[in-house]
Amino acid sequence: MTTGLSQRIDKKSPATSQGLTILLTAVAYFMVTLDALVVVTALPSIHKSFGGGIGTLQWTVSAYTIAFGAGILTAAALGDRLGRRRVYVVGLALFTTASAACALAPDVTVLIAFRAIQGIGAAIVMPLSLTILTAAFPPEKRGAVVGIWGGIAGLAVACGPLVGGAITQGLNWHWIFWINLPIAVVAAALASVRLTETRGPATRLDPVAVLLITGGAVAIVWGLLRAGERGWAEIGALGALAMGAVAIAAFFMWERRAEDPMVPLRVFRSSGFFASTVAGFWMAGSSAAATFLMVQYLQTALGLSPLEAGSRLSPWTGGPLVIAPLAGKVSDHIGRRAVLAFGLLVQGIGLGLLATRATSHATYADLFLPLVVGGMGISIAVTIAPTAAVSAVSHDDVGKASGVSGTMQRFGSAFGIAVASAVFASSGSLDSPEGVVSGVRPALLVVAGMSLLGALAALGISRKQMPLDRLQHHLAPRPSADGGNS
Repeated sequence: MTTGLSQRIDKKSPATSQGLTILLTAVAYFMVTLDALVVVTALPSIHKSFGGGIGTLQWTVSAYTIAFGAGILTAAALGDRLGRRRVYVVGLALFTTASAACALAPDVTVLIAFRAIQGIGAAIVMPLSLTILTAAFPPEKRGAVVGIWGGIAGLAVACGPLVGGAITQGLNWHWIFWINLPIAVVAAALASVRLTETRGPATRLDPVAVLLITGGAVAIVWGLLRAGERGWAEIGALGALAMGAVAIAAFFMWERRAEDPMVPLRVFRSSGFFASTVAGFWMAGSSAAATFLMVQYLQTALGLSPLEAGSRLSPWTGGPLVIAPLAGKVSDHIGRRAVLAFGLLVQGIGLGLLATRATSHATYADLFLPLVVGGMGISIAVTIAPTAAVSAVSHDDVGKASGVSGTMQRFGSAFGIAVASAVFASSGSLDSPEGVVSGVRPALLVVAGMSLLGALAALGISRKQMPLDRLQHHLAPRPSADGGNS
């Protein structure tokens, strides 16, 4: 996310009330965050309509996530060049159109394709909503409004499985996409006429980098799924994994030589940034994969309805609303390294307990404690990883560091779900409750290991950290000499 960069205000654009700015940016951000989770809850119903295996379901989520992650930095750069309000409205329109296409998809291939387009729209909306929001407030109020904006994501995560379950059960899975339309249409219409237009420095776009990192991520995810289904020695799986590795290596070589790179490699020289980004990658991967697996387990193995499954996950997804703000305050006093490592350790323990208790005859009482423990862990960690990342770099790199951290978390989600799906496919299937249990248990153990890897990575974060007030100041635009904000 590229807040903290100089900006020019279009004098012809309207002056927007601060309340309306909060409403328009928060509603759109809520929508794109909610979308990822309502789809996960609906996956068993989508499977009943279209068939396929765990890999097919995985792509319904990962197509969105990979496109989301790959587009964040480019979308922010386009907003700086062409106008943030203008690009923001385009992102809302793209997300809306793709949502309608997903609802009308005749088969899973079309659904996956338009899920990717939805992800591009989300990649535009998310960073620009924050930039537009912070530009509308003076420095002394930006910390509070950024907190509101971040809290919106927590609310979406908390109610996502419940909303997805209620819509899927009460109507059908197609309606999880239709509900986006009225919200997005109204938000886009109001944003186009009521938000103030601003621009930032016209940095060069880096399409080669986007193609390399996206292609590498897709190849690795596809290779992991192929290996899980056909064996790790299968030539197609090995070839895809090798191609992915080559594309990622080429990405770093390209960025090293690029005049204006999408990802400035100098940020990785900070051990604190590197450690917190790796921890965030594993954090996102483990939490996304756990949610993905638990939805299949609750609905297919235990026979729960979508709404029942969504409500059973509330101890897992609802924790951030209460625990995340407290964890942030604690981290300001004792350090982000200790809090992040502790949170990921606790999440790993909760996931390990889930793996031992996930049977075809388990009761909710058997699962409740592991869900609470795992939910507490991710709630502690979720706000600390990005904060640790941006506090580990210089002022000039805060915007890019924030974007890189967000991108790596999205790629972590796709990678985590791919690994979990590969392990599931190698041990079980979606054909019966016993098959689901056979796949879920080893997959959850692997996902618990991902969380523990994140905890180990967090130990590399420096004890020194940027004070919270300075961090909020750097993440928000500041007055500049030309009368705009930066």
